[in-house]
Amino acid sequence: MRLDGRRQSSNVDDRRGRSGRAGTFGGLGLGGIVIAILIYFLGGDPSALMNMSYGVTGYDTEEYTYQASEEEEALAVFSKRILASTEDVWTDIFRRMGRTYEPPRLVLFTDQVHSGCGNASAECGPFYCSADRCVYIDLSFFLNMKRQIGADGDFAYAYVIAHEVGHHVQNLLGTLSQAHQVMNSSGQTKRNQVNVRLELQADFYAGVWAANEDRMYGSLEKGDIQEGMNAASKIGDDYLQKKARGYSVPDSFTHGTSAQRMRWLEKGIKTGDITRGDTFSGRYSDL
Repeated sequence: MRLDGRRQSSNVDDRRGRSGRAGTFGGLGLGGIVIAILIYFLGGDPSALMNMSYGVTGYDTEEYTYQASEEEEALAVFSKRILASTEDVWTDIFRRMGRTYEPPRLVLFTDQVHSGCGNASAECGPFYCSADRCVYIDLSFFLNMKRQIGADGDFAYAYVIAHEVGHHVQNLLGTLSQAHQVMNSSGQTKRNQVNVRLELQADFYAGVWAANEDRMYGSLEKGDIQEGMNAASKIGDDYLQKKARGYSVPDSFTHGTSAQRMRWLEKGIKTGDITRGDTFSGRYSDL
């Protein structure tokens, strides 16, 4: 992506070097392969998950001297530029909708963090919390993308951020709260299906961001879209479960299959139109 000279968002809370320690933290993971980073990669608002799966009994903060590597600092600058881009793009889209866009805050952390949705470990991967309207990222996650799931490239990393901002867009539009209401009154299979719809729409919104970012700034280069599609193919529930277990269990899917994630990301990129991303009205089998 062509980002040289682009502004960096100041809407960032850099907590690197402050380690939040939860008294009790559990309930994530497949057990074995790459723990929760594979399952909750590009995850959504974790508040409902935390309520069901986490027992948090305490929290404190430990200050220590933290020296970021040159590679990590470059990723921090990159993330701030992508966040700034999402601010520009979604402000324009919301303006055209007759609405006002209120951007999320980006929280950079290391190891563990305390959010409005509870305590979280870096192993959870990036997440969005609707309670405090923040996107949380441990930058080491980007390095693990290449090492653990074979997804690399600046657009792949941008896709991560844009997907989480997509959950913020859902929050602003009321989609997130409506979906959580349904999830709270449904059985596990239904909850999973609603979550899949949320995740696929966030993928679509990431594509909408990319299309409009390129329209506004001409930032996309040859190979960028392929990087994003490769990342989407490596984070489907079916791919990850087969990698971990050797088989998949469709009723347990929470984010969608590789084919679904690629399809909705691509649809967002091709249309650039937020109105084309309804993942809730149709049949679940048609996603």
